[in-house]
Amino acid sequence: MTVIGFITEYNPFHFGHKYHLDQSKKITGANFSIAIMSGSFVQRGEPSFVDKWTKAKMAIDNGVDLLIELPFIYATQSAELFAYGGIKLMDSLNIVDYISFGSELGEIEPLQDIADILIKEPLFFRNRLKYHLSVGTSFAVARSNALEEYISKYSPNVQYNIKAILNNSNNILGIEYLKALKKIGSKIKPITIKRAGSNYNDENIGQGFASATAIRHSIKNKSLSSVKDFLPKESYYHLKDFFDQHYNYNYIENYNQIFLYLLRTINKEKFKKYMDIEQGLENRLIDFSNKYNDIKIIVEKAVSKRYPRTRIQRILIQLLNQLDEETFRDLSGKYPSYIRVLGANKKGLILINRIKEKSPLPIITKFADYKYFKNKALEEILLYDKRATDLFYIGLNSSKSVSNMDYFTSPYISRAPLEI
Repeated sequence: MTVIGFITEYNPFHFGHKYHLDQSKKITGANFSIAIMSGSFVQRGEPSFVDKWTKAKMAIDNGVDLLIELPFIYATQSAELFAYGGIKLMDSLNIVDYISFGSELGEIEPLQDIADILIKEPLFFRNRLKYHLSVGTSFAVARSNALEEYISKYSPNVQYNIKAILNNSNNILGIEYLKALKKIGSKIKPITIKRAGSNYNDENIGQGFASATAIRHSIKNKSLSSVKDFLPKESYYHLKDFFDQHYNYNYIENYNQIFLYLLRTINKEKFKKYMDIEQGLENRLIDFSNKYNDIKIIVEKAVSKRYPRTRIQRILIQLLNQLDEETFRDLSGKYPSYIRVLGANKKGLILINRIKEKSPLPIITKFADYKYFKNKALEEILLYDKRATDLFYIGLNSSKSVSNMDYFTSPYISRAPLEI
């Protein structure tokens, strides 16, 4: 049994994801696959386009064997924490041989070199990073500049372009996966597949594989049928089923009134205690919320060289789910506490049994069973997943009440023939 793991969003699952899955299996010879996936909200600080079980259906029907939820407390964090949460959970399964991630570079060695520097944080690098932050640049740009200066000084023969590497979101996330593997001393072997098709943030569908961003953008502004040729048929039909049931997909602006209420009523001192709030950012957000009625405009006004859009949006999502920094730090010390299954095929069921043998963590397939484990940390972290699900459905603005879906929804189990 050779098992390959992925840390994913599948928002939604498209041909690029299918290519990555197939190529990863081919390169490693893996005959079993596990994806750890964000659930109701995603890393860029937005609600998931569709619910987490629909995403699980798309993944399982396209060849992923086992789908496990990345808890909310890590799913909506910075790239560093998102990656750490995914790697830590994957490593705790004790059955994964490889992790595969996509990157614009498509080469593992330069990413490993950068990860090593970031783990060791040499004095020269730390001093340059501190300087660039002091002049008001964002953390990402400051780190890129400091790395470029460090490598130029201490490794002048390096051939790759640091700035170009760190200017691409999948490269950055890949470096964070490598850092996390090193931090926890994991034996999981990393590989990277060169990203094909559109860039991660491209909003326009062009040649080759369309990005998830472009697919969501096209569906929103045109229709689901506009992306039929850019999705596996399984993904297309699951997206259609979701819309037929809820008459909507989910977007950050669906929470407009809730965000206005939160920002206009929150105590500033309390707001300061949320992740990534610093240097008066709470004042900017509160002030703009009193001037504008549109959350997209509020976010746009708050964006600066130091505070990118995704950071602002993550703050809002954590405010929505009441996850402040002190709570996160406390819960992260107890993480991981469980393995939440969202979907599996017949090979996935074999993997679940294997995990039961190898991992000390409880496996949750039926949500209500969490109480039988009598584990306070598990209950505290799971509460955020449950509340995130309830908040997700509020955003759909359905005419009917949809709540407690974690209790009512079972993991998606595909009964397709077993192939190993």
